[in-house]
Parts: sequence; structure tokens; C-alpha cells
Amino acid sequence: MGRLFGTDGVRGEANKDLTPELAFKIGKAAAFVLKKNKESLNVLIGIDTRVSSNMLESALTAGMCSVGANVLTVGVLPTPAIAYLVRRYQMDAGVVISASHNSFEDNGIKFFGENGYKLSDEIEDEIENYIFNKLDDIPRANAEEIGFKESSQSAVKYYTEFLESCMEGMRLDGLNIALDCANGATYKSAPIIMKRLGANIKVINDKPNGLNINKNCGSTHMEGLQKFVIENKCDIGIAYDGDGDRCLVVDELGNILDGDQIMSICGNYLKKQGKLKKDTIVVTVMSNLGFFIMGEENNIKIEKSKVGDRYVLEKMLENNCNLGGEQSGHIIFLDYNTTGDGILTSLQLLRILKLKGKKLSEINKYMKVMPQVLLNAKVSNDKKYSYMDNITIRNEIKALEDKFANEGRILIRPSGTEPLIRVMLEGSDKDLMMEEAKRIVNLLETLL
Repeated sequence: MGRLFGTDGVRGEANKDLTPELAFKIGKAAAFVLKKNKESLNVLIGIDTRVSSNMLESALTAGMCSVGANVLTVGVLPTPAIAYLVRRYQMDAGVVISASHNSFEDNGIKFFGENGYKLSDEIEDEIENYIFNKLDDIPRANAEEIGFKESSQSAVKYYTEFLESCMEGMRLDGLNIALDCANGATYKSAPIIMKRLGANIKVINDKPNGLNINKNCGSTHMEGLQKFVIENKCDIGIAYDGDGDRCLVVDELGNILDGDQIMSICGNYLKKQGKLKKDTIVVTVMSNLGFFIMGEENNIKIEKSKVGDRYVLEKMLENNCNLGGEQSGHIIFLDYNTTGDGILTSLQLLRILKLKGKKLSEINKYMKVMPQVLLNAKVSNDKKYSYMDNITIRNEIKALEDKFANEGRILIRPSGTEPLIRVMLEGSDKDLMMEEAKRIVNLLETLL
């Protein structure tokens, strides 16, 4: 698999790249590293709905218990629920077994520390070093020191109570909401909290079978939700991804609002309430040019980070900001949770919608989305980081950057979670951008 840890933990095809044997090694190495200087280690584990999640959970748990860590499993829950519950249960670490928005064949393992933040690159590097180079140096626990596994049935209750507390008494009575749960980790908790807050909800893609997570549904496939919102005359449609750490929405007219547009609404609302710290929003370099124009027009400072919600969070903590996120719908409301939370994001938007008493299309007025083309070149994981070593590729990219220098921008980067190189062009002529993006994608795939 090359380097194990990407921008969102370890990810790969289940039972091929990410095998039970590897999951055992990850569990053993991670527990050993995290247990240093501690008398005991207690780890919380949550999963998504993939057919492979239980298999990997069992292997990971066995690895952890073999070096003396104790494991508490909480079943199917969104990634941000684990970030919260680590603190709620006062655990030493949390683990989510999920491949987020990927199809069911893939799976992943990502870690949170006791504070609910993802592990640092340095700790992940140390875990990886033990897996590859020093696994046999890790001592097995003596018989009386082997860790034990327990399960909790209260996790969904605690998480939905937390979400309700974030609404600070606001209810959603009278709103007609469509929910697309992507047949993933939000299929229980999202309907529970929406009903508790009084919303009228219609739910689609809430019947996971292990194979249908993200399949033509959720935040990566919005067409079904768009049609459903219009046909059912809903006020808003909300789409989560497979692990529930992101959301995108559809207005009453069937128009999609991405993460940039959601942040523009929430950021301007918080600024007017005097609650947007330093009048600043943190986004990645992938954010639409229109978002930066929105910031200038509304006296909101925009800080940029590398792609990946962990890097958004680092920049937020560094600058003491409380709102940040990605165009893809990973949005962090740091006043409430320590990672992107799709359900929390949708609740914050619904709160504004309810307070203003207007249609979503009417409050989505802050930014104009500039034409943008994003295509993916399929490249093996071992080549995706070294594409600029090829002189032909390097020269073609330089020529394209020169061509668009005065009327747009180009961003080409390897995916942190998939065997892809992402090619993004932004400017005024969408047909020309599509033509050039396809040409670069074809070049990358041909030469790599």
C-alpha cells in the first residue's frame, strides 16, 4: 500500500489492501504507541455500514487487546460521533472504521486522540514505523494483562443528545426536510435528531445492506435527492456521506449548495451575531474563487490551508478560529465539535433557515459560484505523488498555468485517500476548461 496513513487515516480495498492481518498489526502498533507512559489504554471503536467493517473491527480489536488495551465498541455511528464520544466516555483514543464517501469495496481506519482531535502526523508516522519495521519488538501482554472488549448500547442516545444541545433550544417545527443518509453511518442518528426537534422528515437511502453505502446516493451523488426534493415539495434536502462527516444540501428549487455556499451562509450569520471569531473562515486551496470574493465583499477574512479537514483544523487552532471547512462539505464548527460533522452542519444551517423564516434559495445570496471543472486521473498509489518527476507532464502543466494565468487558476494534486490525481480548473470559459482538463487527465493516465 506504500505509505499507510493518508490525509484521513489508512484506506484501501478491504480484504485486498486493507486485510484483517494488517488491521491486527495496526491495532497492535497503535495501542502500543498510544499506551506509552499510561497505566492502561481504553479505546472506543465505531464503524460504518460496509460489509467489511465488522471483520476489520474484530481484527483491530484483537491487535489492541493483545498488547493490553481495552476496547469499547459502539456499533454504527458517524465519524464525528466518535470524536465526541471519546470525550463523553473519557476514553484515551477513538477509532472509526470507514472509507467515508468511497464505495463499499474500500474501507479505512482512522484514529482520534483523547481530546477528540485526529492524531498528529508524527504519531501516525511512529505507528507506521512499528508496523513496517519494529512489530516484533512490541511485547505481548501477559495472560492476566490481556485487554478486554465491551459494547455500549447508549452511544446513539448520547450523540443525539449532544446534537440537540448544539441547537440551544431552537426547534425545527414546520420545516419539511428530505434526508439522504447514503445507506451509511447516519441512517439511525440523523432521523432521530430531526424528529426530536420537530421537523417533518422524509428519508431516503436509510436501508444499508453492507453493499449499498454511497451507491448512487449521498453527498457524492445528489441527483436523486434533487428530484426527491422537487417532487415532494420539501423546504430543503440534506445529503450526508457514508461516514457522516460531511453534508451538502439542495434548496427548494433543486439547486445544490456545496460546502463553500453553506459556509458563506453560516459565516455571515455568525459574523452578524458577533460570534465569528476574528471574522475569519478557514478553507482549503480547493475552495471556489467566488468564496474568496464573498469574503472581500463582506469583510470576512479567508485563511487557506492544504486540502484535508485535518489541515483545516490545524489552521483553525493556530489562528483561534471557530469556522472552517472544505468545498466537499466537511465543515468544522469548533465551538461544538473537533471534526467535520455532517449532521451538526445541517442543523446549524436549519437553525438559520428557521430564524430567518425565508426559503433557502433566498438566504443563499452571499457568493457567486465561479465555473469550475474537477476531473480525476486514475493513477496507482505508488505513482500519484511523483507525477511532477515526469518532464513531459511538468512542461504541459506549466504551459497550462501560463495560459490561464490572467483569467483563472489551476490546481493539480494527488488525492490523500484514493489512487487518483485531481485536476481542477477554474475560470470563465467552462468548455475550454473541460477540454484542457480532459487533456491533462489523459496525459497523466497515459504516462503514469
